[in-house]
Amino acid sequence: MRILHTADWHLGRTLEGRSRLEEQEQFLAELVEVVKDQKIDAILMAGDVFDTVNPPATAEGMFYDSVAKLSQQGACPIITIAGNHDSPNRLSASSPLAGVQNIHLFGYPVNNIVKVPVGGEMLEVAALPYPSESRLNELLSENSDEKEIRNSYDARIQGIFSNLASQFTKGAVHMAMSHIHVAGGSASDSERPIEVGGAYTVAATSLPEEAQYVALGHLHRPQNVGRAKTLARYSGSPLAYSFSEAGYTKSLSIIDVVPGGKAELTEIPINSGKPLVRWKAKHGIQEVYQWFEEGKDTSAWIDLEIHLTDALSMEEIHRLRKEHNGIIHIRPVFHYEETLSEEEKVKDIPIDEAFRRFYERQTGGGAPDSRLMELFLSLVHEEEEE
Repeated sequence: MRILHTADWHLGRTLEGRSRLEEQEQFLAELVEVVKDQKIDAILMAGDVFDTVNPPATAEGMFYDSVAKLSQQGACPIITIAGNHDSPNRLSASSPLAGVQNIHLFGYPVNNIVKVPVGGEMLEVAALPYPSESRLNELLSENSDEKEIRNSYDARIQGIFSNLASQFTKGAVHMAMSHIHVAGGSASDSERPIEVGGAYTVAATSLPEEAQYVALGHLHRPQNVGRAKTLARYSGSPLAYSFSEAGYTKSLSIIDVVPGGKAELTEIPINSGKPLVRWKAKHGIQEVYQWFEEGKDTSAWIDLEIHLTDALSMEEIHRLRKEHNGIIHIRPVFHYEETLSEEEKVKDIPIDEAFRRFYERQTGGGAPDSRLMELFLSLVHEEEEE
């Protein structure tokens, strides 16, 4: 049996207000081709289909159109669970229609495994949608101590998996799937936390060893889970959603497995989407214009850091953005700041000068006018008087 594991599509997500829908549409089209070319038998989608509980209609349309193509009129079963970004009710609302095409949508944690015939074999999946206290409809600990909350949460998730895994039958392929944070996983800035202070974290050893493979969602970097008692993996997001993911290789995970056998993992790289790139122009703005002339990273999203002696004018900022419409951030670094320690940068700086520097950083080199400075200082004085 050949199973494809994917997760964290985040359909509808933007990058600092820039639409990613076109890139997401390209990924979904690429996914359809991979499923056909790799002769995939079934698909596991481990949560965060959408980026918000109320996604734009375009994103919903992309999802339903794509899973209809992926299922190939029911020939390729798809099992999808809700992540912390998804509305469980909204995701599962179309289940009666989706089920006709062998598309199985689960919003809330369930007590029974999913059984799906695949060819002449049976695929059994212990599927656990994002298990928050509210979605479990349980208070896991009355104590506010973080360690106790974490232990209670871990024990509850282990118990759920144990119950589901006990339903596995001999002669079937056994898989588990969830959208959780497993301790030790490498996170990036684009994951909005599903745990508070690490309280909602699951130990790797709590993942069900009865499963031949555990398909995970939430962390955006593709990675295996160390210390798990069976092969467990985050497939990662198909696109880079923050500059902390610059340089990540995005991929799909394909698992070849037979009943009772060891799962074999293959990574298929994803070619869709613009890369997120960090530029550091240590020789000033002319170095940036040189890169423009060379055609550097013309189809990328850019986080630009420029080392300067003077602040950029608004005209220069507009010109930079006009030259490359993929520039997201422009962060000036002034030469005098480079020689200061972090303590020196904030020590003994007048409040108005601190505000002026803050404003320059936030606006990419802009300077606050006199009216804005007066307003800021008046607010500071009011706070001091209170």
